Amino acid sequence: MTDWPYPRWVAHRGAGKLAPENTLAAFRLGAEHGYRMFECDAKLSSDGVVFLMHDATLDRTTNGSGVGGERPWGELAQLDAGGWHSRRYAGEPLATLQGLARWCIANGHFFNIEIKPTPGAEKLTGEVVARQAAQWWAGHTPPLLTSFKPESLQAAMDTAPHLPRGLLLDTLWKGWLETALSLECQAVVCNHALWDQSSVTQAKSAGLKCLSYTVNDEWAAQRLIDLGTDGIITDRVDLFAPT
Repeated sequence: MTDWPYPRWVAHRGAGKLAPENTLAAFRLGAEHGYRMFECDAKLSSDGVVFLMHDATLDRTTNGSGVGGERPWGELAQLDAGGWHSRRYAGEPLATLQGLARWCIANGHFFNIEIKPTPGAEKLTGEVVARQAAQWWAGHTPPLLTSFKPESLQAAMDTAPHLPRGLLLDTLWKGWLETALSLECQAVVCNHALWDQSSVTQAKSAGLKCLSYTVNDEWAAQRLIDLGTDGIITDRVDLFAPT
């Protein structure tokens, strides 16, 4: 990728905490607040459908229970993924990556898809997410694929090397920069507190973009802007006017 097409501001899981995360209702609400780029979490059902969910288990964000990746899509599709949030969203279904792609392309939006595998499915999830993203976004600005799991990013690179990738970090562990470069990443996505002048300089000197999660305070956002970072993922779609 020679040009970086993505806007600075990214809505976390669709609309932060204002709507049930990772549902189409959340992405629509984030768009109503002016956001053009969204972050989501993608994992596999037991029969290979890519659906959106952060947790390994269904309990927190649906009326189901158990490990989501162990259930077939036909069962997952029947779950209520909105009632936990508020009565307004009761009955909102889980979203699929295919449905998300249709909505994204129809509206000209951008996406950061975090590959969030069920434990033990890191490689397979990276492969399937990359394959489907390459298929459904063909001819359009591709989503940025990110993961905390290097093996998922490696599988994505092997499957669809033209899709941009980013390494997610919750600590600056030894070898993080070398790993990002070996995976031919275009970006590093850090817990915002990890960025300082030294780490930003290291990443940018290596040709990497610097993105941050999850930034919900004005002082933190201004610090990152002053450091010259490139992307801010936020829950506060109601606070920050995207640019």
